[in-house]
Amino acid sequence: MGTAGTMTTEAGDTPIQSQWVKISDALRGEVGEAAYQSWLKPLSVREMRNGLLTMSVPTRFMRDWVLAHYIDRLRLLWGGENPEVQRIDIVVQNDRLCANGATHAVNGHTGGNGQTPGNGVIRSMSFVGDAANDISAPLDPLYTFERFVVGKPNEFAYAAARRVAAAEKVPFNPLFLYGGVGLGKTHLLHAIAWEIRQRLPVRSVIYLSAEKFMYRFIRALREQNTVDFKEQFRSVDILMIDDVQFISGKESTQEEFFHTFNALVDQGRQIVLSADKSPSDLEGIQERLKSRLNCGLVADIHATTYELRLGILQSKAEQFDTLVPIKVLEFLAHKITSNVRELEGALKRVVAHSQLVGRNITLETTQEVLQDLLRANDRRITIEEIQKQVASHYNLRVSDMHSARRARSVARPRQVAMYLAKQLTSRSLPEIGRKFGGRDHTTVMHAVRKVEELLGTDNAFAEDVELLRRMLEK
Repeated sequence: MGTAGTMTTEAGDTPIQSQWVKISDALRGEVGEAAYQSWLKPLSVREMRNGLLTMSVPTRFMRDWVLAHYIDRLRLLWGGENPEVQRIDIVVQNDRLCANGATHAVNGHTGGNGQTPGNGVIRSMSFVGDAANDISAPLDPLYTFERFVVGKPNEFAYAAARRVAAAEKVPFNPLFLYGGVGLGKTHLLHAIAWEIRQRLPVRSVIYLSAEKFMYRFIRALREQNTVDFKEQFRSVDILMIDDVQFISGKESTQEEFFHTFNALVDQGRQIVLSADKSPSDLEGIQERLKSRLNCGLVADIHATTYELRLGILQSKAEQFDTLVPIKVLEFLAHKITSNVRELEGALKRVVAHSQLVGRNITLETTQEVLQDLLRANDRRITIEEIQKQVASHYNLRVSDMHSARRARSVARPRQVAMYLAKQLTSRSLPEIGRKFGGRDHTTVMHAVRKVEELLGTDNAFAEDVELLRRMLEK
């Protein structure tokens, strides 16, 4: 048992840590696995001094949630395990490091029972070196392997991601994950980064979108500072680039990315990439770069099944302090099939409505709260559907929708498809442009204006477009 006035500064096999292992196991049984992983596993014992037990969490949001939902239970369990614990203080690890200059949170130890995303990780979620810290995008603390719900559509990608995160040596290079919007690609990239930082905090990791990579490269060109750019990106241990399709058609960015890719592979450094299509299907990407992207492991994430959607909803529902009937979860899993983000967003709306207006969650209230979303999901038209329908109508190949061909027989149908994408989907102009071979949003704007002009002057053309609209809206 710990002694009052004794400071516990490192996770290890100390009495206070052994007590926390017992308490955390009891909490896991009480609150369920999902809630435990989300809110209680990240808790770490920092010190015990004069009856005050200090525990830490990675973020302010987690601290506030623990104080609001679990602090009374923590006090009771600690009091039963160690009567010397008279008060409990929950702090944010980063704040504590800045306040004390304590060194125990950067030694790479984990709390008893393997708690916290790793003290080595939580040193400001930093990299080795300020340069890498400046480059990388922040990681979502909720995007971990423990919170990723696995099913048949994503089990291969999940297994590959875990293999990369656990490997001492590069198992395959690159790991290329692809799939539609909201299916979990970004979640897996974040999870790999968290796992590596926890296990091997001395490794440098850069995670960012392809768009940010391009912007940084352009800025380096403008500032005539490409040497520093190359050194920053070619000296990391793990480079993770999200949404690689964004560099379609960007020749100079692809050139730099190709050389960065080669340099890292030659040094035995790990590369992890994601995109909305497989490397072979990416339009506007140099053939030599496609070849490089295909040389590692390519893992796709399929559209979710009903069983996977229900599992995701059940896992998410356990995190809320509100009872969500199973019938409501089953209803949402049947109705919202587009992507996981939209599914989780729908559940959050239902729970928030219940908490704010003080009404129980029922099928009727769920349908009332989500009527706009449910209506949209009853018939959701995709850009891919539009491209297929337009190509078929004009006797073209779907690949012509993405190609650089400018012949009028191809360019006009392509403009029609862009116009219909703007009218029948909620996608933004840049998103539509990327679906048409990485074109700029101004190209889409021009196409929309041109089609609108022709609709007012060419009756036969107008009838064609109206027929296509009716066929798509069936």
